[in-house]
Amino acid sequence: MLDISNSITLAEWEVELNAIRSQGNGGQRVNKVATAIHLRFDIKRSSLPTIYKERLLMLKDSRITADGVVIIKAQSFRTQDQNKDDALKRLKEVILAAMVVQKARRATKPTRNSQKRRVENKKKKGETKSLRSKVNL
Repeated sequence: MLDISNSITLAEWEVELNAIRSQGNGGQRVNKVATAIHLRFDIKRSSLPTIYKERLLMLKDSRITADGVVIIKAQSFRTQDQNKDDALKRLKEVILAAMVVQKARRATKPTRNSQKRRVENKKKKGETKSLRSKVNL
């Protein structure tokens, strides 16, 4: 069971976890142990509230397929349990990130003083650059 927030939890049947062999160069047990975790979470079939589902499906994330399935591959750790915890933590982060509402941007004008300072700085820079030029005799 995965707790998303105080009122929202995901049941175990909603998250599909498969153990696979990790990528990369190996060691002594490279062909024997499947330590990486492949997590699949179907957004449409889940018990999440509709607002969560809509926001998740609208997200532009490479981990979410066109069918609405979140796919996460966790292989940073050496043990299967740590990779499983990492995959579930990353799934929770994806779901919570979908619910963050962006603050509306309001266009503003620069103040009169800041405009004056900018022009003065430009003039100063121009003067110092003109002093660098060759002197005509």
